[in-house]
Amino acid sequence: QVQLVESGGGLVQAGDSLRLSCLASGRTFSRYAMGWFRQAPGKEREFVAVISGGGSLTTYSGSVKGRFTISRDNAKNTVGLEMTSLKPEDTAVYYCAAAGRFGAQENWYEDWGRGTQVTVSS
Repeated sequence: QVQLVESGGGLVQAGDSLRLSCLASGRTFSRYAMGWFRQAPGKEREFVAVISGGGSLTTYSGSVKGRFTISRDNAKNTVGLEMTSLKPEDTAVYYCAAAGRFGAQENWYEDWGRGTQVTVSS
C-alpha cells in the first residue's frame, strides 16, 4: 500500500501555469505506475496522465496533451504534474494515484490521495 499526499493546487487565471506534486510513502515507489486524475463539479472523475515506474513511458488524455507534463523523481518518492496554458475547463480536484501496471484504467489504481483543488478563472 502507498500513502499519497497531493499539494500545489490553487486559484489561477486562464493562461497561467501551475505545478502539482504528490509525495508517496513506502520504499517500493518505483514499482508503481503513477497517475493523475481529476474530477470537476458534477462530473465523473477522469484520467489526466500516467507515468511508468521507471519514468520512461507517459500517456496523456487528449484534453491535456501538449499542455501538461507528468514527471517523477523516484529518489524523492514524488510525482509532479506541470500544467501550462490552463483553461477554465481544467478546474477540478486533482488526484494522484498508484497502480501496479501502466495505463489509464481507473480501476487499475489501488491507492489514491485526497486530492488538491485547482481553480482556473476566465
